[in-house]
Amino acid sequence: MKPIALTRKEFIRNSALALTGATLVPSMLVAEDRRELSPRTLAGHQGKKSYILKNVLLETGFEYDGNGNVIATKTGLFTVQIEGGKIKKIGPNSTDANAIDAKGRLMLPSFRDMHIHLDKTFYGDKWQAVRRGAGGVKGMIALEQQILPELLKNSTYKAEKLIELLQSKGTAFARSHVNIEPTSKLDSLRHLQIALENKKNSFGAELVAFPQHGVYYTDSVPYLKEAAKTNIDFIGGVDPFTIDGAIEKTMDFTVQLALDHKKGIDIHLHESGESGLKTVEYLIKKVNENPTLKGKTYLSHCFVLGKLEKAKQQEIAEQLGAAQIGIVSTIPFAGLIMPIPTLLENKVTVMTGNDSIVDHWNTFGTGSVLQKANIAAQVYGQVTEYGLSRMLKLATAGPIPLDDKGQQQWPKPGDDANIALIDASCSAEAISRISPVSSLIYQGNIVY
Repeated sequence: MKPIALTRKEFIRNSALALTGATLVPSMLVAEDRRELSPRTLAGHQGKKSYILKNVLLETGFEYDGNGNVIATKTGLFTVQIEGGKIKKIGPNSTDANAIDAKGRLMLPSFRDMHIHLDKTFYGDKWQAVRRGAGGVKGMIALEQQILPELLKNSTYKAEKLIELLQSKGTAFARSHVNIEPTSKLDSLRHLQIALENKKNSFGAELVAFPQHGVYYTDSVPYLKEAAKTNIDFIGGVDPFTIDGAIEKTMDFTVQLALDHKKGIDIHLHESGESGLKTVEYLIKKVNENPTLKGKTYLSHCFVLGKLEKAKQQEIAEQLGAAQIGIVSTIPFAGLIMPIPTLLENKVTVMTGNDSIVDHWNTFGTGSVLQKANIAAQVYGQVTEYGLSRMLKLATAGPIPLDDKGQQQWPKPGDDANIALIDASCSAEAISRISPVSSLIYQGNIVY
């Protein structure tokens, strides 16, 4: 079997080519300029555990034309009471002088970056462009083995700086893959755990034990077993055929380790040929054999889905939906278009993330999942009020203010107080303009 693999390096190169066009760049640059000018709405109120926000703009429904088409989003100003990390009460707007003025900013669920590598970044350190290792992905593994010892020296500091970048873009939670392999052993994990502990009042995370250098290619097995005994959340993997030369052996180990320690699974799959499809089909089979893995198993990237004929895309999407296997996509937009609409139609959970940000794999990360949702809207032609508003799901990886019928479903009393205040009139505008984030609240704690 010969894999037709699309490596992270190739994908990043292809994506970069699209940035030379005029379709996506202008709106992104304008939005970034606006964000820098956005005042911090809740500045000076950090540390409060119980408070009331006034002049909070909330979405209340859709406005329809005579043909039943959504033409606008209805909104209103409200007060929102925060207590004990929860939204306690939502009421009519108030002129209470003791309430914190949200200044008419749109309240949205804070964002969630569901695929990132917080543990090995250049961010917060001196500038470095991508370094390319000869020999494809295995060459990049060799390069990483060389540079990891130096990266680890201040990896906690850089992880904290990267978290601060995400926060500045409205993100208060991330799923981070963290290297587990013979070079760094569990040091990458330990260093990242320190950073997360330092940020625990303003940022949340779940962790994936990620054998970047292969499960068997560099004998990461003992380190993965050790990591599985810790409080990590997922067992990861990467291109089992290309790197380890064996789909079933590698996947069987991964699945069994997850079962033994009651973890989820999140596999990097860049392979886009026969080996990629066989890996997807084998994982579906294993999850169906072990139903406890349903709803907690994911494929990251899964580029092979973008290479399949439409009939096969539909077939695999149906199987993924039935097995409750999610897809975490970086929303590629050059040379490879993922069938995200087909996945969503088949009730497949689809999430997004920034992946690498300024490291030896990629130098183009912005830290904004709102920008990722904007790219998805452009790629899939979601230009209407309704279509744009639905794309917000990619940024929140969960609730959005209005359901598909325009009924308000967020916020509700009892919801976690994870909130972003946005300089926009509605979700559709926030997606279209990549609107500035003026304030972030995590578990009731005002971050800024």
